[in-house]
Amino acid sequence: MFNIPTPHIEATSKDEIAKVVLMPGDPLRAWKIAEEHLQNVKQFNQVRGMLGFTGFYKGKRISVMGSGMGFGSIGIYSYELYQFYDVNTILRIGSCGALIPQLDVMDIILTDRVFSNETFAKDAYGIEEKLIKGSQRVSDVIKKIATAKHIKIHEGNVVSDNVFYTTVETNWDAIYAENKVIASEMESFALFSTAQALNKEAACLLTVSDSSFKKEQNLSAEARQNAFNEMMVLALETAEASLD
Repeated sequence: MFNIPTPHIEATSKDEIAKVVLMPGDPLRAWKIAEEHLQNVKQFNQVRGMLGFTGFYKGKRISVMGSGMGFGSIGIYSYELYQFYDVNTILRIGSCGALIPQLDVMDIILTDRVFSNETFAKDAYGIEEKLIKGSQRVSDVIKKIATAKHIKIHEGNVVSDNVFYTTVETNWDAIYAENKVIASEMESFALFSTAQALNKEAACLLTVSDSSFKKEQNLSAEARQNAFNEMMVLALETAEASLD
């Protein structure tokens, strides 16, 4: 099996990456977080343009790295961070689509469990579950900080799909209702199953970027890259508190 550096992460020492990693999908968002919120920043990865940085936030070492889109991409990066670089916790910070009308664009969701009909968890780790829970400890930290900072969050299940475009019409309403999902995204099922398989921690914060119920509110690609500041602060504070 691989040692470090891996085929996808060029850091030559485990010390280059912190024990807690914030993981947005977009590597440019990772760069923006590092540039605006971390001090004494050092870049540890640029392979395939998947930027990774380590710096200090309130005196604590925190890393941030892009995950790319889909199960395959985040599955590779999360596995290598956990298994080869001894990362303990990955907090995904991404965008999602609302599946219930009660959610507005820019609302923040704390993922409790993630559902998927995909076979990633079974194929990769022999995990049969289709509804996988994130770290309760990290979720409790997020909720505590959100309360202290008066940041409104919605807690609930989300669905991870590995397909964005499709020509097949499928009615998922019954399955979504059965699993009580409130939003959809494309990465957290792979992240949560990888964490479970390797006995690590994972959590997921999402900001609603689009809604079929309120299309006039949907965000542009540029807005997705540059917005989400409230979620970023919540994630950074959680990372700092998780290291205590």
